Amino acid sequence: MPDHYVSEFEAIRRALGADRWFICGQSLGAALTLRYALDRPEAVIAQVFTNSNSALAGSEWAVRVRPIMEAQARRLEAEGRRALDAHPLNPSNGRRLPADVREALAADYELHDPRGVALTGCQTVTNSSVRDREAGNTVPTLMVVGEREKAFQGQALYAERTIAGLDVLRLDAGHAVNAEAAEEFNSGVRGFLAKHLDPL
Repeated sequence: MPDHYVSEFEAIRRALGADRWFICGQSLGAALTLRYALDRPEAVIAQVFTNSNSALAGSEWAVRVRPIMEAQARRLEAEGRRALDAHPLNPSNGRRLPADVREALAADYELHDPRGVALTGCQTVTNSSVRDREAGNTVPTLMVVGEREKAFQGQALYAERTIAGLDVLRLDAGHAVNAEAAEEFNSGVRGFLAKHLDPL
């Protein structure tokens, strides 16, 4: 469940001995880091997030996605690793990813557990939206938008209308904008975070 991730993020912050920190999330990770910033704004200096349909989806999205996640879970339970390898999000199929990034992500993907992916889909993805809470965000926020992912553009416009003081960086990339346009992403994020560094 998403709230468990918030607790884990907070445990990591304390283990690091950081009073406050910067956070960054992509895709489902963005739904979780946005939730963390809403729950623990006093611990976040500033945040960055990228394309995340799950983070900003309306309630109808969860209703539509839930049976898809349940069907995926049944297939993962029945077929195990074979179903995971055939999954559309397998990074080996990432056509826009640089070759070295694709290889690194594919190696990490090999470590995924089919049951863990099934539970994430059913318990986390379908409960991850913070759309109705984002008007209450108080943390300085940069949204980096991969403009080639047309499915996210409506959510991006919603965020621009809803999140006060939101900074927006639009790049010629798809869902994995941080990997597909890494140089531009890194430059934009560095500039944004530098504006919010605590003075020494």
